[in-house]
Order: sequence, then C-alpha cells, then structure tokens
Amino acid sequence: MSILNLPLLIQDVAATKADIEGIIGDMGMLWMLISGILVFLMQAGFTLVESGMTRAKNVVNIAMKNVLDIAVGSIVFWFMGYSLMYGSTNGWIGWSGFMYNQGPADLFFQTVFCATTATIVSGAIAGRTKYTTYILFSLVMTAVIYPISGGWQWNGDGWLAQMGFIDFAGSSIVHAVGGWAALVGAALVGPRIGKYINGQAVTIPGHNKLLATLGVFILWFGWFGFNGGSQLAWGGDDAVGASMVVLVTNLAASAGAVGALFLSWFKYKKPNLDMTLNGALAGLVSITAGCGNMTEGGALIAGFIGGLLVVFSMEFIEQKLKIDDAVGAASVHGVCGAWGTLVIGLWGVDGDTAIGLFNGGGSAQFVTQLIGTVSYAVWALLTAFIFFFILKKTLGLRVTEKEEVEGLDLSEHGTLAYPGKRQREIEE
Repeated sequence: MSILNLPLLIQDVAATKADIEGIIGDMGMLWMLISGILVFLMQAGFTLVESGMTRAKNVVNIAMKNVLDIAVGSIVFWFMGYSLMYGSTNGWIGWSGFMYNQGPADLFFQTVFCATTATIVSGAIAGRTKYTTYILFSLVMTAVIYPISGGWQWNGDGWLAQMGFIDFAGSSIVHAVGGWAALVGAALVGPRIGKYINGQAVTIPGHNKLLATLGVFILWFGWFGFNGGSQLAWGGDDAVGASMVVLVTNLAASAGAVGALFLSWFKYKKPNLDMTLNGALAGLVSITAGCGNMTEGGALIAGFIGGLLVVFSMEFIEQKLKIDDAVGAASVHGVCGAWGTLVIGLWGVDGDTAIGLFNGGGSAQFVTQLIGTVSYAVWALLTAFIFFFILKKTLGLRVTEKEEVEGLDLSEHGTLAYPGKRQREIEE
C-alpha cells in the first residue's frame, strides 16, 4: 500500500468508528424504548394484582385509578416533572423550564417509572377512598413528590449522586417513595369496614386469586425492562451489564417467592398464595437498587431475605400498627425498597471490587446507603402526610359508609366490573 493512500485510510477508519458509535447509540435508544414499553405493561400487572387481591365490587375503581396514573402522570411529568428531576439543579431541585426533555426515548422511559410510583399508592387505599381526592394526590405525586427526590440521585448533579449513593433502578427512588406514601395514605384514610373487630384484624379475602397471580407474572416480566433498561445503553460492556441485571433480577424474584412460600407455610401450616405472590414482588423490589452491583449469589440472598421481610412486615403493619394496607404495598415497596437499598452496603460490588460491609469493602458505602434510604423515607412520609392531610381536611379522603358497603364501582363510577344477576350477603 502506498504511503500516499494513508490519509484516505485514516479517514475511512474514522468514518467507520463514527458509524459504529452511531449504531451503538441507536441500539441503546432501542433498548430503552423496548424496556420502557415493558414497564408500561406493568400498569396492567398492578391493575390485576390490586383488583384480584380486593373485593369484586371495587374492580372498576381500581382499573380507573391505574388508567388515571399512566394518563395523567404522563402529561404532568412531561409538562414539569421531568424538568424538576433532570433539569439544571442546585443538588436538591432541578428546573430547566416547562416541557423540558433530553430526548424522547429517555423522557418516555422515565415517564413510565413515574407512573409506577403513583400506582403503588392505589392498592393500599383500595375500597374506601374517593376517586376525586385520589386524582389530586396522583397529580402531586407525579408532578412534585417523585420528580424532586428522584433528581437527588438520578440527576448526576444531585446531592445523593455526589455522595456516591447507589440506586440503580429505584428501590428507594421509585418503590420506597411509593410504599411509604401508601402507608401514610392507608393510615389517614382508615381501615375498611369490617377489617378490625374488637381490635383484631380480620382477613378480607381478594375476589380472584387467578387475576392476582397473572398480575404478578406480568409485573415480573415487566421488571426485566424496569431493571435491565436502567442500564440506559446497549452494546459491548453495556450489553453484558444489562444481561447480568436481567439475570440477577430473575434470581432475586425467585428467591423472594421461595422465602415467603416456606415462611408462610411454616407459620400458617399451609402454603399461602398471597404471601408467595408478594414474596416474588418483594424479591424484585429488593434487587432493584443493587441489580447493577450484585453477584448472582448476593442477589439470591437479597431476594430471599426480602421474601421473609414482607411476611413479617405485612403482619406487623396489619396487626400491630392497625393500618389496613389492602394489598401489602407498604411492605412490598416501602420496607423491601429500603432493604434493597441498604443491602448494597452489606455485600454489593463494583465490578470485581467489593464495596459492602460483609464482603471486605468497608463501611463507607453502607453509611451512604443508609443516608439515602432514610432521606427517601422521610421525604415520602412527610410530603405524603402533608398532602393527604390537606385533602382529608378539605375534600375528604373517604367515601360514606353506605357507598363503601355498596362498592365503589357503583357509588363512584355507576357501573360494575361483573354485571349480571348477582346475590350479595352483607352482614351489618
């Protein structure tokens, strides 16, 4: 080859490199879009879980709340929430103007995460909450509460990001914020009629276990996009990283289901479906923060402990705190969200480097994770209490006793999920 052709060869190499980088960028965008679509499908999973685990007379109401969360949440997050989360920030609150976005793929992906946070609250307060007041709280959650705190870490200039806090896909940012808000909402709206008799909790069975099971499988499926898509890129090391994230996500979910299954079997003398389903979700939440910083074995243990925690937590909240969380949202998302964030500081890794307290990485990461976990809990509990309390004192949170007994489908929406000839027995 003549040396005179060397400049042309260098130009060809540069052009080829640019083409490859362009393809990798396009693949990353495609991965984010596909993952976002999977997360969007999780709204269907939440609808089935919440409706299946509660009474048939409230199914339309639950469906309407889930439609509301994605529809209204998409609009308000596009209009202002994304800017509060990813705009120019002082470390605490971002802002770059209304309708700000850094690209359509990223905006869509972050939007479906935002809707998930709001939907978590829906199930906890099912069966007795006014639809109008839920609309207002969903607006506040998607426009203000979630975006501001989300920017603390996912905006690279956020104060927690600067500290080195890790929450890869949102155990605290998404799930704990939604879970703690759900706990506050359930406490302020009060228990369903008949939930407590002489101070003792009474089981109010869900009307369709099959729907609830199908919903969990849909959530499990969508979670591969939830966690895997949070790699935010595809190609080379990113493709390997995203694949590892999906693998450990599945392992943790499986371990959570097994943990809750055997603990509930031991406690109640029979394998309990409700607890097993919530155990799978608990395992998923438990790995969401650390899915990019966990070995397969570490993920398995994290998910298994999450499955145990959710059983104890649901009993404690229901029987000791006397808070009626209709689907166990506070336990699955709040308690296990906190656990999933902290476990990174116990046996997390950064590539081949240990960063956990128990695997030789020291205590620094655990302290950072603890600060972040507490910060998100305090933020969610405080802001949710303020807005729920204002709604309670103004518009009211709860429907009337007559409307609750009749069912929210008829009283709030004028229709039934299962129309036709029915017979109901209502014990006064």
